[in-house]
Amino acid sequence: MKFHFVAAAAVAAFTTPAFADGHAPTAGDAEAGEKAFRQCISCHVVVDDEGNTLAGKKAKTGPNLYNVAGRTLGTVEGFKYSKDMIAAGEAGLAWNEETFAAFTMDPTGYLREATDNSKARSKMTFKLRKEEDAANLYAFLFGLANPAE
Repeated sequence: MKFHFVAAAAVAAFTTPAFADGHAPTAGDAEAGEKAFRQCISCHVVVDDEGNTLAGKKAKTGPNLYNVAGRTLGTVEGFKYSKDMIAAGEAGLAWNEETFAAFTMDPTGYLREATDNSKARSKMTFKLRKEEDAANLYAFLFGLANPAE
């Protein structure tokens, strides 16, 4: 986990965000991310603020991933997060390319490191195997909420 986290941090440190807010992807291919999202549709959906389903099905095991970039961890209204995910959000952690990649590759490991709690647990048990898939998935999700950028 630490290797992936350090690798993601190194990539983030040596690339310049495309937008000032720092949440826009600096790596990743949105088209490849759309294919990677197939691994997520059994639990997640992307539904915009008007109620349009942009990706996935009616899955509700995991939270809606619409506008995930920049969102504070554990804050989708109506979704019951683990206490550790809520604690991470309360500590000020937000989703960006680095946190998203680290979490999706090892959800529980990420929360343990981020909260400095060796007993922290994530409700998400699935792990992406490739850092490239995480970057592509983030680019795809970012593009759904920010089509003009």
